[in-house]
Amino acid sequence: MSERALAGATWPKGFIWGSATAAAQVEGAAHEGGKEDSIWDAFARVSGAVHGGDNLEIADDHYHRMPSDVRLMRELGLDSYRFSTSWARVRPGDRAVNPDGLDFYSRLVDELLESGILPWLTLYHWDLPQTLEETGGWANRDTAFRFRDYAEDVYEALGDRVTHWTTFNEPFCSSLLGYASGVHAPGRQEPRAAVAAVHHQHLAHGLAVNTLRTLGAQNLGITLNLTNAIPRDAEDPVDLDAARRLDSLANRIFLEPLLLGIYPEDTLADLEPYGLGDIILPGDLETISAPIDFLGVNHYHDDLVSGHPDSAVGDSHSGGAERPTGSPWVGSEHITFPSRDLPRTAMDWEVNPDGLRALLVRLGAEYPALPPLYITENGAAYDDVVSADGTVHDTERTAFIRDHLASVAEAIEQGADVRGYFVWSLLDNFEWSYGYDKRFGIVRVDYDTLERTIKDSGLAYARLIQAAHSA
Repeated sequence: MSERALAGATWPKGFIWGSATAAAQVEGAAHEGGKEDSIWDAFARVSGAVHGGDNLEIADDHYHRMPSDVRLMRELGLDSYRFSTSWARVRPGDRAVNPDGLDFYSRLVDELLESGILPWLTLYHWDLPQTLEETGGWANRDTAFRFRDYAEDVYEALGDRVTHWTTFNEPFCSSLLGYASGVHAPGRQEPRAAVAAVHHQHLAHGLAVNTLRTLGAQNLGITLNLTNAIPRDAEDPVDLDAARRLDSLANRIFLEPLLLGIYPEDTLADLEPYGLGDIILPGDLETISAPIDFLGVNHYHDDLVSGHPDSAVGDSHSGGAERPTGSPWVGSEHITFPSRDLPRTAMDWEVNPDGLRALLVRLGAEYPALPPLYITENGAAYDDVVSADGTVHDTERTAFIRDHLASVAEAIEQGADVRGYFVWSLLDNFEWSYGYDKRFGIVRVDYDTLERTIKDSGLAYARLIQAAHSA
């Protein structure tokens, strides 16, 4: 679909157009203003853990440049900015509230509101205080209750102005990739700990939702990175089972406890050797399934899967974070990811916009009580080239965003209740274990000067927003 055709699309009344970042990826000031180590600060010091030995000390320096970054958001015409608060900044060492840390987020919220931009706050985008990891991290049930207390502290400081609250971003990554595969912080390869982390993050979500609801919050949700698990051969029982297992571990292990108050039977069976059934205590699932007001969907591409070990391993990514190769990824040790003849991003991820449409329609069909959906992350990394005049003509990213928005529009026509779209990412930033090697931003960051430049993709996105508002 052309930009002109997409600009003529009809969007639901009040549709929110936004962009997103995460505290650890953009803020910098990693040990300023009272902040102490998060697990990502510690992980970045492990030799070989992050590409090029990159760290989070400066990142995009958003901590110091926040007002000018908000002006960029206003220039782009964003309706909303999705950001995260850093647990390690708000409660350093998870000991006591850090007034300087909360003051930064309070000033950010005020800047956004003064610019007419809706603050969309995420409480956990992977930066657990390192001190909590040293007492077991998410494998320790007590961490769920610590998270509830942290959520209450943030609400007490910002709840008078922030109306949209996301508990967790992509628990798949911070549990299974952090504790089983070891490619994300804290870098552990302990399958039982990973399974415990899944359940304890679910519990933390439910505890926080109930607490925030009691305090007066009205728009509460969670963001999941979801995929389409597509068997390479739909008539091959081995490939079909591989797709089932991936769907279980990437999608249903999160969707069903949160939305239905149950773990899928096949998930319980697959993870029985890792103790999932042993850690579910009476009342947990009732807490976990506390009603939510929206579901955030992060999606970057599908996953073609096979159960045959001779399949050529292609994609290593599902919705925002790499899927490891040759690492103990719980319950999927014999799943491989064949390659398809599709264009690829700089991350070597397939580009298939129709997968987003299919996912959104499927969610509505399979979960009748599904809350409204927001696309909370969708975007692409490409090897940007800076022209002599300083501009960035990122035609591939521009097309990626345009084509995925066309798929969102098609999903809405087919009945999906989608109420907003947040492009990932506002700024080039620290891309986790890839360091600063991969760029997702619609705004370029020069890591030497920290100068910001709106790329062609950002200009095109701004035009689409303006057209949607004018319709």
